[in-house]
Amino acid sequence: MKHKFKLEYTINSSPSVLYKQLSTPSGLSEWFADDVNLKGNTFTFIWDGVEELAEMISQKENKHIRFRWLESDDQDAYFEFKIHQHELTGDVALEITDFTDEEDTDDARGLWDTQISRLKHTMGL
Repeated sequence: MKHKFKLEYTINSSPSVLYKQLSTPSGLSEWFADDVNLKGNTFTFIWDGVEELAEMISQKENKHIRFRWLESDDQDAYFEFKIHQHELTGDVALEITDFTDEEDTDDARGLWDTQISRLKHTMGL
């Protein structure tokens, strides 16, 4: 059983621009993986020539997108991007939900920190 964890980052962007970075092969290949291909609801993420397949299992435009790794042995595990916009300040937050082995949680958090830094950099933030 994988351990579920959540992270939240402030992203100075509109929800629609951020959503494109999280939900399209071109957006995801700018910061998340070396290359990303899409066929139907299956995304192929490529890192250092290694392919990992994930199915998009839920989405709502400019709000959230959820993926499940096809080779995961835990069918309940997924990774999800949620976009929240604070009504008063207009600040946009990106909430990430992911699953990992409990002893690997710190490493996984560090990896997401690095990825989100890349995301902000590609968005010019």
